[in-house]
Amino acid sequence: MKGWMKWGGYLGIISVVSVACRLSSASLAVLCPSVVALLSIVLFRRTLVGLLVGVYAGMLMLEPSVLMLPSRFIVDHLVPVLKSPWNLSVVGFTLLLAAFAAVLEAGGGFKRIMHRLLKTQPAARKRVEWGAFGLGLICFFDGLANSMLVGRTLSNTARSAGVSRARMAYIVDSTSSAVACVALISTWIAYQLSMMQEGFLLAGAEPSVSLYQLFVYSIPYNFYCWFTLILLAFSIQRDWYVGPMRNSRVEAADAGEESVEMDQAWAPVGAVGIPLTVLMFSLFLGLYVSGSGGMVLPRSIGDISTAFGKADAARVLLRAAALALFVAVWMNRQFVRAQQMKMRAVILSGVQKFLLPLLILLSAWLLSSVLKSLDVHIVLGELLGTQLDERLFPALVFITGSLISFSTGTSWGTMGLLMPLVVPILLGFDDVSLERIAASVAAVFSGAVFGDHCSPFSDTTIVASISCHVEPYTHVKTQLPYALLAAFAALLLGFIPAGMLGIHPMVLLWVGSLILYVGVRVHQKVVP
Repeated sequence: MKGWMKWGGYLGIISVVSVACRLSSASLAVLCPSVVALLSIVLFRRTLVGLLVGVYAGMLMLEPSVLMLPSRFIVDHLVPVLKSPWNLSVVGFTLLLAAFAAVLEAGGGFKRIMHRLLKTQPAARKRVEWGAFGLGLICFFDGLANSMLVGRTLSNTARSAGVSRARMAYIVDSTSSAVACVALISTWIAYQLSMMQEGFLLAGAEPSVSLYQLFVYSIPYNFYCWFTLILLAFSIQRDWYVGPMRNSRVEAADAGEESVEMDQAWAPVGAVGIPLTVLMFSLFLGLYVSGSGGMVLPRSIGDISTAFGKADAARVLLRAAALALFVAVWMNRQFVRAQQMKMRAVILSGVQKFLLPLLILLSAWLLSSVLKSLDVHIVLGELLGTQLDERLFPALVFITGSLISFSTGTSWGTMGLLMPLVVPILLGFDDVSLERIAASVAAVFSGAVFGDHCSPFSDTTIVASISCHVEPYTHVKTQLPYALLAAFAALLLGFIPAGMLGIHPMVLLWVGSLILYVGVRVHQKVVP
């Protein structure tokens, strides 16, 4: 009863604030739904709840009559969102890829891969760490599944090799969201493309290239993800322990000699490799065929790029995921059965895990639709487009996204809040370049991943710690110095020079990597 009273009181306050914003003459009052959504996520630690409260606040600003509010919400926002062909394709693709990941995990092929990499028992510490790093890269198709799979697969082997639980959790967490965010195909990409589309729809503009092309252009600018992976590689190669992580060496030294024997019921390596190859090949071939209008051999790289720009990305993603799932089911069916599981149950369990993320996606679409009806893009473009320094915009977006994601623990929620606001502001600048757009889009992704990587409220952080048998608080405390270093590198060596000086992102990644490597070496000499 007390819970309902608290909710009623909170919604009452939101109602009063929303009505006041509707009556206010202040231009920035249209940002009320976004602010309400953010505060609600922070207060209740529930992304879905926060976004829906933001939608509620926006509807109160749009519709004075409480009696007409439900019908207007359904007709103007809910039905268009559910009828959108793009949105339906995104939902279908996400569910298919979730089932695909579940089938590959259930087959046991990943476990066989790791057993081959770590044949000697007890395995050498670095070999286990590099094995976890490599398996994290192979599991590029989903961040959360990555955390569960790598952690559970290598937990016992890591202990026998002297790798501490905290160290293993850092490796597992760092190769989850950071990899999925820059992967050419993953459960993330549908949401990322969808939020990019919402931003352009809100701005009333069309991108000069396809959304998928823009995403590909943004990948080199995703500095936080790249520096996280680069720093992790240096940390493994140099055996670098910093901050509270140094205390985990004691635990590693006391590790037992547990070993994992290979199970003949595990699927062969090909049962993982072939479906992943089919997934990637069908994606690239499908994009080219869809954009070129048929099986026409390209005469240059430009022909491929042009074809990708014209392709129906949503439909291609859907078909590629369906084909890959079929191949995965066919190649893993007997191995799933051998482990006393039913394929139907495995697929349903994979789909079930993504029902909440899909509801979050639906809420983000609804919030974006409400913001568009409030003409947020016009207000932001007029007020902020002339006052912000275009060159510092990517850096400011990254800082804002990092603060939001760390406070809320949600990467998807951060993207859903920021992207519909960032794109209209960005397009309000005079003659904004494609490079600037790509950098700003990447800044949203980088900021979102920062919180997903190290916030104590993040589901990925919690799953990574649990799968490695370490307390979430300990995991956050030991991982935070690495995450902050990668974030500062992304800001100072990435977004600021890219925005201010227009330096190519690949140059910045090489220079940043060199500086990080030198920094690690110097720190090891100063603090042995």
